[in-house]
Amino acid sequence: MQTHKTQALLFDLGGVVIDIDFDRAFKQWQPLSRLSLDELRQAFKFDAPYQQHERGAITASEYFAHLCVALELQDDHVRIEEGWNAIYVGEIVETRSMVHAVRAQFPCYALTNTNATHQAAWSAMFPMVVQSFDRVFASHEIGCRKPERQAFEYVAHSLGLSLGAIMFFDDCLENVEGAASAGLHAIHVRGPGDVRSALQTLGVAL
Repeated sequence: MQTHKTQALLFDLGGVVIDIDFDRAFKQWQPLSRLSLDELRQAFKFDAPYQQHERGAITASEYFAHLCVALELQDDHVRIEEGWNAIYVGEIVETRSMVHAVRAQFPCYALTNTNATHQAAWSAMFPMVVQSFDRVFASHEIGCRKPERQAFEYVAHSLGLSLGAIMFFDDCLENVEGAASAGLHAIHVRGPGDVRSALQTLGVAL
């Protein structure tokens, strides 16, 4: 339940403003592994090391060493990083354009679960996405990640806003539920149409 007037918009990046596909990483990694493509898909997990990496608790080298074991990859961190960054397909232009338009009425921020390697990649690949936001909160920089309440509280505190004054957009239902539990007005994004509908409820002309 939205208890405060919306004063700021907070967007996830991957799946909302940037199109991602982890299968592209698996296809790049398959020549480095004795596992088949299907076996790589099954072996890859958003596990504890993955989450530690996104909190900035372990380095890329430490995480890639973990992937070498988990996915039976050759210990070639350069090629592993190439696959790791291959997940980015392109920007979701319709949503990015809406963010650009709505900034005339609301400050817009991003909160993304990411890591230093990925941030360097998407910042270089999609500069217009980065420029669409007043600030990007990256999990590895703030030390916590969605759907943890601490991540949403960090953003609200940084912006000097109540949690209920923030409308949040994410394609991951777990993150949406976490945000709603924390008190944000949370929108589950399955496509640009969900973003458009939510913005129209705020009286934004698109």
